[in-house]
Amino acid sequence: MSAPPRPQLDSLTAARGIAAWLVVLFHIRSGMPWLPADVLHVIHKGYLAVDFFFILSGFVIWLSAQGEFAARGLGATPAFLRRRLARIYPLYAVMLALTVGFVLLLEATGRSTAGYPWAELPLHVLMLQNWGFTPDLSWNHPAWSISTEFAAYLLFPLLVLLFSPIARAPRWVILGAMACLIGILAVGMQALGYTNLGGHIVKTGLARCIAEFAMGCLLCALWQQGVDRVSRTVAIVALLGGGFVWAGGFTNELIAFPLVTTALIYLIADHSQRGGKIARPLVYLGEISYATYLSHFMLFIWFKIALVNNAANIAPHLIALYVLLTLAASVILYHGIEKPGRRLAGRR
Repeated sequence: MSAPPRPQLDSLTAARGIAAWLVVLFHIRSGMPWLPADVLHVIHKGYLAVDFFFILSGFVIWLSAQGEFAARGLGATPAFLRRRLARIYPLYAVMLALTVGFVLLLEATGRSTAGYPWAELPLHVLMLQNWGFTPDLSWNHPAWSISTEFAAYLLFPLLVLLFSPIARAPRWVILGAMACLIGILAVGMQALGYTNLGGHIVKTGLARCIAEFAMGCLLCALWQQGVDRVSRTVAIVALLGGGFVWAGGFTNELIAFPLVTTALIYLIADHSQRGGKIARPLVYLGEISYATYLSHFMLFIWFKIALVNNAANIAPHLIALYVLLTLAASVILYHGIEKPGRRLAGRR
């Protein structure tokens, strides 16, 4: 008997696209001092979109792969990892190669190559750069999260073994396990002296990803038990209540953001499952979001070299041009590299 088809959660895809653009705005915020202070304050928190990605990734991976592990056990691991590498590595490799070409051009023209240490390049090729081997971010900075996601993929078979009994337990057990993960992450970050989730990515990024990825797995297990009026109401209360205590300064984002995000993803998934519609352009932004995420940082560097005189105050029309170029690059990379590369890598 074939497995039942997985639900098409277009709302989550659209949310991923919005999150990717929050990361873009976060990385270009220093060039937009002309924005209102309140807007800049929100954009300054754009790094939290990466935490949204981690939780959402755990949710989606559990939804797509847990059934195969339940049926085949650890024997499902090779095929799972092959699919994940086919999904992420072709575009990752192309962006890394373009960055290497850029650095070679810098060297050929006698310019500084600080931030692109050749000794660390093998770690980037193997997607190990944010596993605690380096002191700082280097090369294509946003790829640090792909490195930690790769670690989460490697751990996923063990998470399935660990979480499967919890996934079959009553909902309060799953909620308790998620609360434990939120608490462990918060206590660990505070022990290192950080009160926000973006503190020192090189030190905390790997643990941050794995903890939040695990939260997403448990969240999906909770969602798979079905959403009724009570659970939907609890999620709404958690979303609004978490946002209120965070905005009011009663707690920091270490606790509030995972709580708000898990509630939000739960409600968004419920919206899609109940047949809720989402605008097709937003879904498409989500489909090309990986290309947006991997390309925007280096593209901004190249854009500034070519067209910007004052990187601390970039004219609005140039920011608009950069946004359009990033969108165009995302479309080209998605259709020209990511999708064909995924098919080719999958066959091999």
